[in-house]
Amino acid sequence: MSVTITLPDGATKQYEKPITAFQVAHDISPRLADAAFAAIVNGKLADTSALIDHDATVAIVTEKSPEALDVVRHSTAHLLAQAVKELFPSAQVTIGPVIEDGFYYDFSFERPFTPEDLEKIEAKMAELAKQNFAVTRQVMPRNEAIQFFKKLGENYKAEIIASIPENEILSLYTQGNFTDLCRGPHVPNTGKLKAFKLMKLAGAYWRGDSNNEMLQRIYGTAWLNKKDLDAYLYRLEEAEKRDHRKIAKAMDLFHLQEEAPGMIFWHPKGWAIYQTVEQYMRKMMRKHGYQEVRTPQIVDRVLWEKSGHWDKFREDMFSLKADDHDFAIKPMNCPCHVQIYNHGLRSYRDLPLRLAEFGSCHRNEASGALHGLMRTRGFTQDDAHIFCTEEQIGSEASRFIDMVFEVYRDFGFTNNISVKLSTRPAKRVGADEIWDKAEKALEQVLNDKKLNWQLMPGEGAFYGPKIEFVLTDCMGRQWTTGSIQLDFSMPARLGAEYIAESNERKTPVMLHRAIFGSLERFIGILLEHYAGHLPVWLAPVQAVVMNISEKQAEYTLEVALELQKMGFRVTEDLRNEKIGFKIRSHTLEKVPFMLVIGDREMNEKKIAVRSWQGEDLGSMSVDEFAEKYLK
Repeated sequence: MSVTITLPDGATKQYEKPITAFQVAHDISPRLADAAFAAIVNGKLADTSALIDHDATVAIVTEKSPEALDVVRHSTAHLLAQAVKELFPSAQVTIGPVIEDGFYYDFSFERPFTPEDLEKIEAKMAELAKQNFAVTRQVMPRNEAIQFFKKLGENYKAEIIASIPENEILSLYTQGNFTDLCRGPHVPNTGKLKAFKLMKLAGAYWRGDSNNEMLQRIYGTAWLNKKDLDAYLYRLEEAEKRDHRKIAKAMDLFHLQEEAPGMIFWHPKGWAIYQTVEQYMRKMMRKHGYQEVRTPQIVDRVLWEKSGHWDKFREDMFSLKADDHDFAIKPMNCPCHVQIYNHGLRSYRDLPLRLAEFGSCHRNEASGALHGLMRTRGFTQDDAHIFCTEEQIGSEASRFIDMVFEVYRDFGFTNNISVKLSTRPAKRVGADEIWDKAEKALEQVLNDKKLNWQLMPGEGAFYGPKIEFVLTDCMGRQWTTGSIQLDFSMPARLGAEYIAESNERKTPVMLHRAIFGSLERFIGILLEHYAGHLPVWLAPVQAVVMNISEKQAEYTLEVALELQKMGFRVTEDLRNEKIGFKIRSHTLEKVPFMLVIGDREMNEKKIAVRSWQGEDLGSMSVDEFAEKYLK
């Protein structure tokens, strides 16, 4: 039986009998075969040992292929399990999936693993990798696989298989004396696994159920080479230094406490940043034709049922009962904005109508997911909704995209802004024809703007598709912040209408949009991106005026007051401390400028200016400093 193999460049190869992906690679080049991690056969990832017995397209996955990293991480999870079984034979294995930046594996063991155990396990993994065990695949009927793992004493693995349909054929992978259930694919041998590190221990309930046994989860990271691993570990080290919660403590910006989990207690300096960010966006919204509104925090359940949120979003909402009514604290602003739209008869001449709100929202996030400013239960959105006709969708979305890039540029995010189009999820409202129309409209806008964008199937909101904007910070981390969501459903559900030019009543289209996402999270991103050294216009204290001795105290106060009257966030430090101590203190608090006043500065009516980096910027007048460095 002959087989025709089509390669990525369109070239074809003929074989008289079935052939493995490895053999195809070797036929092209022995070096390619040696570099192979896996293969893509007819669009599906496969082992290099996969037998191809029919005509197929074949691409060899090497270190340069985007698919290689997941294969390596998946295989390293198996290497971890093999090492644990060799060192602790009574440990039982459960599952070990790939996650972002690495993998984990859950184990059942009679005692807790220790940090010292992790060191031993990692050393054993390195030893096993060097032994270059071939990784081989076999298939086994379900019932036979259950008995196979029970004989090994792997009861958890047998339980997993027992939950799989009876007619299923399962694949098992073996390396050395270790065999595991897995769909694969895997690297051809353990020698391919050269750059990994075990990161931490955690607890995890079997099958995620708190009624089950607590297992031990070992997290690890794996990369294609040591250079990439070292770069990742360096990013983690930098991220630890830049943790916005540590920065907030050093700068006295905010705190959290148990009595209000996921809620922020803003201190004066933190609130100054918040207000600066909010006022900036308020100015931008006015510039781009938005009208600001304010809507209630607590709204009757009836409205949330009409909008679809009660059915799709109820578990994430805080609810309460009063006067025999069920209420919910709003998790988002859109249904309330429709109520403002509906208050009066609208004409096509009123559209587009852009309603904006710094909407205070609350969502019942899981306590384990809360993380400083990055994940909160109470937050404020720079939210807005655009009510428009179908013909206006393109121009309004295009205008919003221009606004997004303008805002991000002002905050210093000038490069690496990626764009994603998220389409219909499984859990949604609205007919497929409406979703077809909505998705096509957003795709057309992106193409007309000549933007590079990535399709994200199934990631849209329950009421419509969306365009998302992803920022890349100085450490290469990505943050999804802004979005615009096209909604044909909610206006109809909530009875929004306008009188068209033909005097017909029509339903407007609703565009949900935000640029920061939430002010809290965006400020957290800024703090970590800049390591607390915010641009001068954003800094909570832009400059500190400090005297060298008591003689200059009066002039120091004069300078501080003069700058404050100009509208700048400036304070004075008159403490009876050495000037070096004062400078160090305010440098740690990330103040951009230290204004030092000694006898000469006082006599000449000037200030000596230092930057937080320690640079001496010279002596100058107050007006000169303000004009040059604060405006």
